[in-house]
Formats: sequence, C-alpha cells, structure tokens
Amino acid sequence: MVTSEQRRRQLAREKYERQAERRAEAQKKARRRNTVVGATLAVVVLAGGGAVIGGAFDSGDKKDKTAQAAPTPTVADPTAAPTRKPVEGCAAPADGKPGGKQWTAEPALTVDTKAAYTATLDTNCGKVTIALDAAKAPHTVNSFAFLSGEQYFDHVKCHRLTTDGIFVLQCGDPTGSGSGGPGYKFADENLTGATYPAGTVAMANAGAGTNGSQFFLVYKDTQLPPNYTPFGKITGGLDTLQKIAAAGTLDGGSDGAPMADVTLNSVVTAKG
Repeated sequence: MVTSEQRRRQLAREKYERQAERRAEAQKKARRRNTVVGATLAVVVLAGGGAVIGGAFDSGDKKDKTAQAAPTPTVADPTAAPTRKPVEGCAAPADGKPGGKQWTAEPALTVDTKAAYTATLDTNCGKVTIALDAAKAPHTVNSFAFLSGEQYFDHVKCHRLTTDGIFVLQCGDPTGSGSGGPGYKFADENLTGATYPAGTVAMANAGAGTNGSQFFLVYKDTQLPPNYTPFGKITGGLDTLQKIAAAGTLDGGSDGAPMADVTLNSVVTAKG
C-alpha cells in the first residue's frame, strides 16, 4: 500500500522530471537558434545582434547534469533555482536599469584614429580599464565610444562566463539574454593575424559584418580563429576578471551566467 508520504514524494519526482524535460527542450531550441562554429570553440552573435558563447560547450553535458541532479525523495524542493553565493570583492549592483535604446544605423565615424582612448568599466566587482585601438579598429572603437556616451552599457549585466577552452566574460547585452543589441551592425576590423591572449577585448559576431554591442573580455589565453575584431587591451582589472571566473558559473557548469552578479554600473570612454 502506498502511503501519503510516498505518494507526495512520487509526485515531487514526477514534477521535477516534467520541468527537466521542458528545460531540456528549451535548451535544444536555443541551440538551434544559435550559430555554432563547427567543432571549434567560438564566440558568436545571434542574428538579432546579441552574442553568446557557442561551439563545443553546447554539447549534451548540461542535459546529463540535469538528469544526474534529480533529487532523492528526501530533497524538500527539487525544482529550486540555483542560488547565488557571495563572491569576495563583489557588491550589490548600483540602482538602475539598462536603457536599451535602439538605432537604425551605425553612428557616424567621428573617432580620431591618431588619438588614444581609454574605456573604464566600473563594475560591482571592481574596475576594468581598457586601452582602445582606434587606429586598427576605428569603427569598433567609434561604436563603443558612442554607446558608452549614450549610457547604453550602464546597468547592463555581463551575462555569460566560460571556463573551459574559451576563457571569457561576455557583456554588452542590455536584455541579459544573449540576443540583444543596439539595432545596428557594422563591419569586422583588425582580423589579420588576430589572436586572443589574456587581456584581449574583442567583439562577438555571427559572421562578417554582424558586430553590435556585445563584446568579450579574455581573462586567460584563449584559442580562437581570427574572426572576432580585437579592439582593446585590458590595462587594469584583469585580476577582477580572474576573481569573477574563479567563482564559476551560477549552475556550476563551464558555460553560463556567472556566479558573481556582474553588472556594468557605468562605462565611460575618454580620449587622451
């Protein structure tokens, strides 16, 4: 005879399994939407202008982990979402929300290609400073300076961290979904001989001429094909990125939202 407690546990298991199936199906649909770069590890942008980390990380690992994580009958809430844990050096994000403004065309090229530009990313986990290369990537630096001047990046979360094969923190999507962008796209630059050692700042894309607002910060030497416009070098705060990476992802995997709720409180680009 099945007791009421046994029945309750059985219903809890069945509920979890149904939700796990829905999550797995959602992941399959998301993978079909994403651009996957063969068997190589790559950073790609969705057609809508946003960017995600793709490639080998989108294997069946996540589904296997979901199945293995099925709770025993003694677990009180098998459907509970992952819980963020405090990360040393990270504070609560500043009050405010992304504006998410959209434009129909790339901004006019006003950047001085002979000048030095510095971007300062003031995150809730520490500052990151970047020397921008306007000479080699004028359109990219021009767009970044334009967007930061419009406060487009302010209060935007860095939505994805990868910790295996690709070692990057990806930011720049005001929707936080990995599919957002400023409404315009622009051409690739500075690809000849491009490499991605620690400290590189580069754009994500889904092929030629699809850059938008999303960019990635390389915190450890990463092997990628020369398809992603490098437009800056980190001059301060690499230790901040490494600290964020050391805390891992929210779900414990190698590719996902960072455990640290990394938010760009403000981004400022200055000339000189």
